Amino acid sequence: MANLNTHSSLYQAPFAPGGSAAIDTALAGKLLTIALGRGGDYADLFFEYRAAGGFVFDEGILKSVSRGVSMGLGVRVQKGDATGYAYVERLDWDAMKRAADTAAQIASGGGSVVPVAARVVEIPSRYQLDKVSLDVPGLEKRRLLERAAAAAHAYDARILKAEASLSEEIREILVVTSDGTMARDTQPLVRFGVRAIAEQSGKRQEGSSGGGGRTSMGYFEGKSPEWHAQEAARQAITMLGAQEAPAGTMEVVLAPGDSGILLHEAVGHGLEADFNRKGTSNYSGQMGNGVASDLCTVVDDPTVLQSRGTINVDDEGNEPKRAVLIEKGKLVGYLHDRLSARHFGTSSGNGRRESFASAPMPRMTNTILLAGPHKPEEILRSVKRGIYAKKFGGGQVDIANGDFVFSLTEGYLVEDGKITAPLKGVNLIGNGPEVLRRVTMLGDDVELSDGIWTCGKDGQSVPVGVGCPTVKIDAITVGGTRVG
Repeated sequence: MANLNTHSSLYQAPFAPGGSAAIDTALAGKLLTIALGRGGDYADLFFEYRAAGGFVFDEGILKSVSRGVSMGLGVRVQKGDATGYAYVERLDWDAMKRAADTAAQIASGGGSVVPVAARVVEIPSRYQLDKVSLDVPGLEKRRLLERAAAAAHAYDARILKAEASLSEEIREILVVTSDGTMARDTQPLVRFGVRAIAEQSGKRQEGSSGGGGRTSMGYFEGKSPEWHAQEAARQAITMLGAQEAPAGTMEVVLAPGDSGILLHEAVGHGLEADFNRKGTSNYSGQMGNGVASDLCTVVDDPTVLQSRGTINVDDEGNEPKRAVLIEKGKLVGYLHDRLSARHFGTSSGNGRRESFASAPMPRMTNTILLAGPHKPEEILRSVKRGIYAKKFGGGQVDIANGDFVFSLTEGYLVEDGKITAPLKGVNLIGNGPEVLRRVTMLGDDVELSDGIWTCGKDGQSVPVGVGCPTVKIDAITVGGTRVG
């Protein structure tokens, strides 16, 4: 277990000028020349340093503390539509040269392309880095976790168990490309969470709450550990009285904010351009066509300050910008990495990767369904009998056709325009594009999720944000255990 009184910085900015692993243009140029030595069309170098830590407080004690550092280089070479990729976890010359040699083997034409002299690219500043959270003494973090656990137990005597956790990291990346780009970024990430379990008459229910983003410990000035603890406890206590969910086709109202995860999974992945370049998405060949209700405009926005999915530069060295994907119901854009952007003749900015050990691919950042004209109360009043989806759990989606199944961790029955009984065992079953077509009312209360979501694709995980206003869908199949 780590010594919580130790206060030494894990972040040393190694790739910055004067850093312990500073990379200059001469060294990068030599590696790129090797990478292109067999006739590749393009090559890039992705240097990454990551320092991370974690704390888990459970059953009145600090159960685990972790800290770690990783650093490495990924080398990518492209020849036509083919990609060669190799990585190393050491930054000595022999290891880096070996990675460049290996990636170069995707091409076999001989000769080489001389890389353009790299120029440092100015990037925006979309996250405040006043103090790296890893540099805050461990005892201060333990106190935050203790406060959360105490507040959850104090909420109600039926709270049997309360667990609080904190994860944090700092990630420095340096991207150097054969077409002359050199971009460096330092990306903080903090996530806090509380899980509460309530018990009554032999029945148990769970509640959770969490948040964070590309921020510092200053996050807790807005939402305290007590706030999250009380929200987790509230959910657990509320669900003790939950009824079995009805089954059948019903109207569904999505709560603002985290309900955007349905949009992300059921629609967003189908708009990533690699699927459309290969023709495997439900949205392939649909550009300019109506794919949603004309109330719906969907954007992917990496510029939201300090959000979990926000980035200053993508993992290919490009500045990401707000992309409109669906505008008033019509498909107007995809999310691109370098390969798909070249295929479709457009610009890129959404090439992301989990680490230096992975090649980039088109990924979402903060995917948001924009606000509409209706008041949330007006939307609820319009529902005779339906479901109010407040919090989502896990789900499964078929990218090829958009079919999905999502479970709710917190949902309610809506009767005569009012939220009534809490429900358990609620599953929403449908098709992403069809659900967007069935949006009949859209609230003016758009919210962004509070820094909890991680997206998986092809074995790679990246932090993302989701968002939406209150949404009314006129029909979704509800999979429950009670008919009627």
